[in-house]
Amino acid sequence: MRLSRLTLHLSTALLLASGGTLHLAHAAAAVAASPATPLTIGESFSIDSQALKEKRHINVYMARAWDTPPDAPLPVLYMPDGGVAEDFLHVAGLLQVSVANGTMRPFMLVGMQNTQRRRDLTGPTDNADDRKIAPVVSGAPAYRAFIRDELMPEIKRRYRTTGETAIVGESLAGLFVVETYLLEPQLFDHYLAFDPSLWWNHGALPRQAAALLAKGAPGKHSLYLATSAEAGIASEVQRLSEVLEKQSPPGLQWHVEKMPEETHGTIYHPAALKAFRAVFKPQAPAAQ
Repeated sequence: MRLSRLTLHLSTALLLASGGTLHLAHAAAAVAASPATPLTIGESFSIDSQALKEKRHINVYMARAWDTPPDAPLPVLYMPDGGVAEDFLHVAGLLQVSVANGTMRPFMLVGMQNTQRRRDLTGPTDNADDRKIAPVVSGAPAYRAFIRDELMPEIKRRYRTTGETAIVGESLAGLFVVETYLLEPQLFDHYLAFDPSLWWNHGALPRQAAALLAKGAPGKHSLYLATSAEAGIASEVQRLSEVLEKQSPPGLQWHVEKMPEETHGTIYHPAALKAFRAVFKPQAPAAQ
């Protein structure tokens, strides 16, 4: 019995000693590790907007290939819903991996963080259901003025750009993209809209498309539309595409990508991948 108790005591002592040694080892490892620091992706700055009467936060990411010179000028992709907690991170990552694998050209992403999203991205509406989801509307003209007159000049002042511009958006941001093309086609070179909320104001924008296109000046532009199986969206995009088939302006390259396997909540990333590869594909090398 005494031998058994002695053995037990010795075993306990050894376990305690071993545990103490392990504890000390972990403590030493913790002391050797550096403290955590913030992970910085891109740059941020703010603009005191006169057009919007408020401060707006802007996020910027440079998607360069391994052989892109650090001072090389870049084309610019503007993006509503561009906050870090919105679509900025996943779109920046998609740009970077696409540039790195050679399926698109290097680009600069400029994300515009929201304050009142449904105000800024919409025009007027007399639809009571629209008013239920957006008590304040009709901010799109001011938002467009902010982009045109304040943000774009500031980006040119801060960074080296090529002059080529694009805008991308989904849902209400897609509505804003399509409206901007129809009202002010010279503002951007490329317009990318995924599941655009063309149902807004009883589908007024697709119904007005023919008249608006007739007023626009010809120019070299691209319009890329993608739709999921979301009820009320695909049908309005189809109505717009029928107008484009009849009176597409000279110089416009347009495409509708139907993605019925996607939902309104899943379409952004796969549609953006297709759009970036189609619209921003690398330029063919010049003939020798």
